[in-house]
Amino acid sequence: GGATSSVPVLGVPNLEALNIDPEASAKAYRDRIVGPYRGILPEAALASMEEQLSGACTVEIAAFDEFTKLLADPQASARFDHVIFDTAPTGHTLRLLKLPAAWTGFIAANSTGTSCLGPLAGLQAQQALYAASVDSLLNASLTTVVLVSRPERAALAEAERTRGELHEAGLRNMVLALNAVFHATSPDDEIAQALEARSMRALDEMPAGLRLLERSEVQTLPFAPIGAANLRRVNRPAAFAAEGAGPELNDCAFGGLAGLIDELEKAGHGVILTMGKGGVGKTTIAAAVAVALAHRGHQVHLSTTDPAAHIAAAVRDQVPGLTLSRIDPAAEIRKYTSEMVAKSASTLDAHGLALLEEDLRSPCTEEIAVFRAFADEVAAGQNQFVILDTAPTGHTLLLLDAAESYHREVSRSTGEIPEAVRQLLPRLRDGEFTRILLVALPEATPVHEAARLQEDLRRAGIEPFAWVVNQSFLLSGSTDPVLRARAGREKTYLREVSERHARRVAVVPWTPQEVVGPEALLRLAEGQGILAKG
Repeated sequence: GGATSSVPVLGVPNLEALNIDPEASAKAYRDRIVGPYRGILPEAALASMEEQLSGACTVEIAAFDEFTKLLADPQASARFDHVIFDTAPTGHTLRLLKLPAAWTGFIAANSTGTSCLGPLAGLQAQQALYAASVDSLLNASLTTVVLVSRPERAALAEAERTRGELHEAGLRNMVLALNAVFHATSPDDEIAQALEARSMRALDEMPAGLRLLERSEVQTLPFAPIGAANLRRVNRPAAFAAEGAGPELNDCAFGGLAGLIDELEKAGHGVILTMGKGGVGKTTIAAAVAVALAHRGHQVHLSTTDPAAHIAAAVRDQVPGLTLSRIDPAAEIRKYTSEMVAKSASTLDAHGLALLEEDLRSPCTEEIAVFRAFADEVAAGQNQFVILDTAPTGHTLLLLDAAESYHREVSRSTGEIPEAVRQLLPRLRDGEFTRILLVALPEATPVHEAARLQEDLRRAGIEPFAWVVNQSFLLSGSTDPVLRARAGREKTYLREVSERHARRVAVVPWTPQEVVGPEALLRLAEGQGILAKG
């Protein structure tokens, strides 16, 4: 849990490890803040507080809480030459932590009930400690931030966003580590050649800000980098044979997208949401399902937040029965932020406004802003298929729900929540009307992130319809030894998904061509599954 003493790592002299469980830290942190109000405040207010302190922002700040104990306490780290922390706070959190002067006033005055600042309420006692930690982080002679990315367009764009945020918050000492850089060994393996070419193209087009950073690379490994022996091999993978074929899948049949679309089609209308972390292909899967349903003769509306809008551009006007709209998150955030600021301008001083504006730069705000735009689209699902490629997390839904019931209780009025938003949670909880597809990749982190997302949705009373495991090399037919080893490892995660997490699983192969345009999307959608025998 939130232990703060490290333990020696077996077989590795001079290395100690400390595992911070951010969920446990966040729970302890929540209890510390909400505890004093139990029995004093009404249940609705407590529920609203609890929910405010249950999102990703709280987990990040609670982890930072543990981190400061190491950073700011010289005794804790005196015996070490290096302290390596594997999750740094985001630029948003750093900027919030640098604005402590207004915390007290703002938290009391914030009436929107949907703030990321709730998590900061418990930090006032530690302002001095936090100020010292932020100073250490910003001191380039003490702290290096390693941005880890992959040679993929989406991942590099995400890394550049992080770099820009941290740079703006005052962090200057950053380096770039590229993971899973792939080099094909066989000239006639189409899959391997295509993967290498795509990686090289992504690196050629790397954002300018990242290009300036000192860079190191780790090749795609033929083994799992787990345990001391394998971690020592990471820098010289070529010297080692690839691992075997992975565990047997015992004739687990995994359908492709086609079988899933057959099931989705039965309802004749309704809302289909693709959810998942960045870079797993939510937009591609949403577009493939949309094109396939339209191709089968249904009226379909696809709404996307895809910033490149290349999916939208590729599909527009070419598929009968399919309409398209694009929600621009930046525009929605501007609209939402200016409304919130206008509402509070008269009651806040300059410090308070600066803080409110920073609070509104959080990922939660983006979710709420985009979400209001989606609420209207969801309402249209009563007479056609509506497919959305970004959905709010369970936490945001519960936050809005708690805020709404709290407003109702306090003012006995309908509050300021639009009708479409009020209808939203009941509609999303109705498994006949809304089907959620959780999109993941067949690797450890994406599967575990999707499982966390699923738990979060279940807290809000929403049960995902199916999991879509995207970009599988098991189905690719590659004979490249590194890719075959990777395909072998995928079986572990496919088994985990099918046995522990999902009621239905569709597996989608990695394709050598980028999936753009109606034909390619239709091919992806009509793909059959695997009957995997070992």
